[in-house]
This record gives sequence, structure tokens and C-alpha cells, in this order.
Amino acid sequence: MKILVTGGCGFVGTNLCLSLKNKRHSVFSLDNLSRKGSNYNLNLLRKKKIKNYKIEISNFKKIKILPKFDLIIDCCAEAAVEISKKYTDKVFNTNLVGTYNILKKARRDKSKIIFLSSSRVYPIDMLNKLVSNKKIKNKIYIRKKINENSSVIGTKSIYGFTKLSSEMLIEEFSYLYKIKYIINRCGVISGPLQFGKQDQGFVSLWVWKHLNNLKLNYIGYGGYGNQLRDVLHIEDLCRLINLQIKKLSKHNNLTFTVGGSNYSKVSLKELTKICQKITKNKIKIGKIAKTSNYDIPYYVTDNSKVSRIYGWRVKKNIHQIVEDIYTWLSKNKKIINKYF
Repeated sequence: MKILVTGGCGFVGTNLCLSLKNKRHSVFSLDNLSRKGSNYNLNLLRKKKIKNYKIEISNFKKIKILPKFDLIIDCCAEAAVEISKKYTDKVFNTNLVGTYNILKKARRDKSKIIFLSSSRVYPIDMLNKLVSNKKIKNKIYIRKKINENSSVIGTKSIYGFTKLSSEMLIEEFSYLYKIKYIINRCGVISGPLQFGKQDQGFVSLWVWKHLNNLKLNYIGYGGYGNQLRDVLHIEDLCRLINLQIKKLSKHNNLTFTVGGSNYSKVSLKELTKICQKITKNKIKIGKIAKTSNYDIPYYVTDNSKVSRIYGWRVKKNIHQIVEDIYTWLSKNKKIINKYF
């Protein structure tokens, strides 16, 4: 199958391109190479003879003249929630206009779509109400998991808004032009090829800081570090997408919540202990009580639907995720320091 991966030189996109290539697909990347580290990832793709189109996803004049693809996997996004407060235009152009352009291209070429959405489509108030105390002094014990039927009505962040709006655009294009699609609402994704920087997620940041004996802070909800999230290893996500591609003719026009679920849920405080054990380093961790208006206290995914349809299960737990990140960061410290 001939596949285009947007954001193909990012963390998720690069891992996905390499995984698809190993499955003998004809794989192409679209990435403007604007993020630090993307040129390192580009070299990994070139070694596997994966071509990258250096194009702004908001520029339809250039996108429309690309070759035809059987499938477009849309990974391209300005993903940092806090950054979306400051750079609203950039977030809209990349996330929403970008998806619109990909849909126009798919319509012209009769391509299928797999869209990587986000757990941030769910409203902040709903998630806050799951935790009774604004200062989370103790470990969270909540059995409720978030699934495809959970409400998406309410404020969620500019980033989350663009992701939900993109989902709605995809559904409209599918209805009007018979485009077959899959939407995966992914929670925290982590693993090798994350550079340990804040805009790539808290897990790799935590590992990098411990590896290099650098200070961290527990931020928000009283500064106790008890916020709880589940984490999905990038290999588990790639494995799922390969299954979805195989069964796309039979199972399409579906939305899934996809995450680590109970198998790899972790609080910041628990993550600190895991990092200490693996890196053998104990670092100073400060306390900032104030909560950002975009922060959430809790998110654990219900994978029931995606597991039922594809027989997919999470394989890597949080300890294995941290181990894999630690191994990769340790081997590539010089490269990371070069690009950052």
C-alpha cells in the first residue's frame, strides 16, 4: 500500500514510518522540518529510503500536486497544550487547516484516512469533577475510564478544540464524499525518539531530568505530584495502526479511544520512583501549587472497543516504557545535546 504520513519526521510519525516500512508498505513523509530534532529523524527515514516532502501542511497548492496515495495517516500537529494558548494561529493552521487540506487531497484521490486525534478532546471540567479536591494530597483511586461515548461538550484547550473540529470535518467529508476513515483518540504516547523535552510529554522529560541530575517540579493541584495519566508505548500504537490498515476495508468510519489504560497508568510521584530506580539517580523536585487552567488531574483510557474489534492489547507497561526511553536517551545524549 502507498502511504503518506503527515508529521512524518516527528516522534510519532518517524516511528510509524519505520514500522510501516518494515511491513513492506511504500511509505512517504510530509514534514516541514521546523521542530528541533526533526533533521535527525529525517536521516533515519533516508536510511530506509523513505522520501520526505518538505511542505507546510497549511499550503494546499503544494499538497494537491503530490502523488496519489492509498492511505494518508495524519499525525501532523502542534501538540503542546500550553503552547496553544500563545500561538493560536499556528495551532489552527497546522491542526485544523492542515487536516482540511489533507481531506481535500483524499477526496481528489479517493484515499483513506487514519487520523491521530487526542484525549484532549474531552472537557477539562468533566475530568476535574472526577477528583473531589482541587489539591490532590493523596493517591487517586478512580475506577471510571474515558471512552468514545464520554462527553466532549465543554472547554478543552485550543489544541483540543482543533482536534475535535478536525474529527468533525473528517466525519462530514466521509458523509459527503464517501471517504473511509479511522479516528484514534490517543492519550499520552511515549517511547524512543522522544528527546526528553517538555513539549514532547512528561514521561521522557522525567527520564531525561533524572538521567542528567536536573531539577523538576510537581506543578498544579497543590504540587503533590498525584495527577494520574495512562501512557501508551509508541510500539503498541504502531502495532495497532498496522492492524487497522489490514482491516480498513472491513472496519472503517470508526472512532476509538486508545491509551495505556490500567496497564500503564502512573502519577508523577510514582513516575519519580520508577525513574530513580532505573537511572539510580535521585534529583531535587520542587513544588508549585498553582494549577494551569489547561491542566487535568486524571485521564485513564477505556480500550474496550478497540480491543474488541482488533484483538489488540497493550503489551508494554510503564516500567518497560521508562526502561526503553532511558536506554535510548542514554545512547543518544550527544545527539540530543547537538540538536537542542
